[in-house]
Amino acid sequence: MLERTDVLDRVKALSLLPDGMHVATAMVAAYFEVTVKTLESLVEDHREELAANGYQVLTGTRLALFKRASGIQSRSKALALFSRRAVLNVAMLLRDSEVARQVRVYLLDMEYLARTQLVENPAPTAPTAPDELDTRIDQRITHILGKTVVPMFNALIETSGEHRKELIALRSGVQRIERRLHQHHERLKRLEGVRDDRPAIGVMAAMDAMNGQTFERHIAKLLIRDGCTNVVVQGGQGDRGVDLIGLTADGRRMVVQCKRRAPYLSIASSDIQKFIGSAKVLYSAEVALFVATCPFTPEALALAAETGITAVHRGVLEEWSTGEPLKALGVGTKT
Repeated sequence: MLERTDVLDRVKALSLLPDGMHVATAMVAAYFEVTVKTLESLVEDHREELAANGYQVLTGTRLALFKRASGIQSRSKALALFSRRAVLNVAMLLRDSEVARQVRVYLLDMEYLARTQLVENPAPTAPTAPDELDTRIDQRITHILGKTVVPMFNALIETSGEHRKELIALRSGVQRIERRLHQHHERLKRLEGVRDDRPAIGVMAAMDAMNGQTFERHIAKLLIRDGCTNVVVQGGQGDRGVDLIGLTADGRRMVVQCKRRAPYLSIASSDIQKFIGSAKVLYSAEVALFVATCPFTPEALALAAETGITAVHRGVLEEWSTGEPLKALGVGTKT
């Protein structure tokens, strides 16, 4: 998992020094939203482990050379540097940081997928007709290898004497590639398919990885699961501030706004104000949901409560996605 440093940027943008490879102590502390003192204490307790993953302190000639190469202006006689790998290591060790927790959620989710989706020695099942070929390039290559290249090697081996061993070795190599491509294709199909056995710890990580349209469709499925009918996804240009419309189980008019934002951002009162006009004036909604993958500011929550908007923040969204019914969709009295 320490090689998956791309996870850092999925949770929050990680600023790098001008060399594009290292991060200073204050920058790491800012990324994880902790104090420099907290980070220095963590380094002191785990220095050997962090050093093995790229942490270093430059002094003397090495520091001078680094300053000259990177253009850093500093009078400090020592400079602590973290590689991206070392920053990821910090995320595994840091306790009281929501950002670090989100990084670990991503890592756990990836580990789960890697562990459960591994295909061991699958039986080759190449398509038998051109119209059955998958559109994926890996499937097409697998088909060509199995139906053309391997038979060609078989024919050459039968007629060759001097180079027989070399041809057999080459054929074995092609067959290994064919098996690996088949494994890769099967794994992709499973990763892209609907997963009902996904653990709760990966629910928010999965939603954070969605694009806007996929997130809207996910919310539509939750609404239908909770008994809503006539659910229509209309997000996009010209949606007039409403992404989904429909009826609750007891027939009330419902509108939904979906915001897929990074977990360190917030929904502000201005976002709620825009939604109020669309929900109440344009659609005359009896149930209005503002669903977001991030928290709401206190002002936004207060405004939502005053105007009858149901704020579905990150915590509520996680519970809703893992099976907890949304109270606002329960049977109510029509007005």
